[in-house]
Amino acid sequence: MKPIDESTPVVTTDVVVIGFGAAGACAAITAREQGADVIALDRANGGGATALSGGIIYAGAGTSVQAAAGVEDTVEQMMAYLRLEVGDAVSEETLEKFVRTSPEMIQWLSDQGVPFDSSLCPYKTSFPNNSYYLYFSGSENSGAYRRRTPPVQRGHRVKGKGTSGKQLYKPLAKSAQNKGVQLLPHTMATELIQDESGRVTGVVARTMQYAPARIRRLYTAACAVSAKPGIYYPPLRKQMERYRASLEERYARPIRVMARRGVVIGAGGFIANTDWVNEFAPQYANGLPLGTSGDDGSGIALGQSVGAIAERMDNVSAWRFITPPSAFIGSIVVDAKGRRIIDESRYGAALGQAIVRNHDAKAWILADADLMSEARRNLIKQTLWFQRAQVSALMTLDSVRGKSLRDVAEAAGIDAEGLIATVEAHNDAIDSGTEDPVGKPAELTRRAVRAPFTLLNISVRPSVINPTPMLTLGGVRVDENSSAVLDESGDPIPGLYAAGRTAIGVCSDSYVSGLSIADCVFSGRRAGRHAAQQASDLADSWPDRESA
Repeated sequence: MKPIDESTPVVTTDVVVIGFGAAGACAAITAREQGADVIALDRANGGGATALSGGIIYAGAGTSVQAAAGVEDTVEQMMAYLRLEVGDAVSEETLEKFVRTSPEMIQWLSDQGVPFDSSLCPYKTSFPNNSYYLYFSGSENSGAYRRRTPPVQRGHRVKGKGTSGKQLYKPLAKSAQNKGVQLLPHTMATELIQDESGRVTGVVARTMQYAPARIRRLYTAACAVSAKPGIYYPPLRKQMERYRASLEERYARPIRVMARRGVVIGAGGFIANTDWVNEFAPQYANGLPLGTSGDDGSGIALGQSVGAIAERMDNVSAWRFITPPSAFIGSIVVDAKGRRIIDESRYGAALGQAIVRNHDAKAWILADADLMSEARRNLIKQTLWFQRAQVSALMTLDSVRGKSLRDVAEAAGIDAEGLIATVEAHNDAIDSGTEDPVGKPAELTRRAVRAPFTLLNISVRPSVINPTPMLTLGGVRVDENSSAVLDESGDPIPGLYAAGRTAIGVCSDSYVSGLSIADCVFSGRRAGRHAAQQASDLADSWPDRESA
């Protein structure tokens, strides 16, 4: 243990939460529901990657939203699907608990003020427009999955225009505040405090809370710009982060926040940490970091500093969505040798993973003239503005056309003979009524026959007009019954808990839209509940909580 500077201001509470996105907010609210005093720290303005997200919750087994939409779902159906996605990331018992409590989770979120809507999306898309809020957010209707269990819509988009993450975070933050959670924004945890027995008893942090009001306003603005639009323009984010660092160097002050019962880390993943990505997952170095600058692995590092073990650090979700427009479900996606890559109705992260890991990060959508015409018609009705802009740029600036398959292959620089053979096999399967070569459901296949042909480049590479969003799925190992952080021997580190993308969870093997935030809610509530229930021998000897 490092010696503690006794002159540092001390604040004492029952539970300390590090990071205030979905996982942290749910942990804080739940701890308060258990009667614990809670202080939450966030290095920025709060919200984290959740506030920037599409606001999708993956839920099923008969939620109230599904019932209102007339969608029938059961525990068994949802389990059958998620077993294929989740793999061995968590135990069968934990997965079943996640599924069985799924309807209650939606109700709990509704009770916090999170708005849902049962408007059912009639077409396949990566993210529905503002008319629809319940949709197929994974690979439910793809060939290999529908053969195991009937496809069911489980993507619960929080109601709100555009990307709905802010409509999820704001009610959670308001509920936490109404319940008495004390949020200290602009406060970065730098060290965990342990007592002589090894129990985590608090946090050392640096805070802007003592800076002049004018400086805090500037810092707040810099945090907001860094988050968005900074996520879309990395140079702007870097500029804002340098500015924040200069303010911190001058105005940030140390503070100790002591925890009578426990500390919960919900500080996100590490996609913003270039060094870590290059070390653990170098294949994914060309992606667009999906999150905030706070997703730098600092929460994972805090856990490691007291003996936590990190796992699945090489697992990154790379998104390569080909819908909207929904017409592209009927396309063929090929690699540089002209080979099919995957069932094109699969979820975009499954496609992205296959492109990166198995096809040298190179891929193209092949569409004939009829399919391109339909895709252009889809653009108006099926897309939000940012989707429309990205797909339009892909169609006009990152595609080639040819009068024949050979011509378009040569224009794109891919193997012409391989492409011709692939299209012939695809068309022959449709004509003969035999199974599609990569298992795509027959009703989703389209013959590629009418010239001109178009190849649209969806390779995973640095690109301004068509970047590949990515997030990390690895984190510290936790006890699946309590969210307690585990050491190398598999024993809990007393007083320390983790949730969300800081920890291994339901989506740590495979990601579909909504599964990460759903896991943040699930694991965050679990962590907050168990942290609040822990007794400490120091509870009677420590001073009451002071004002920060």
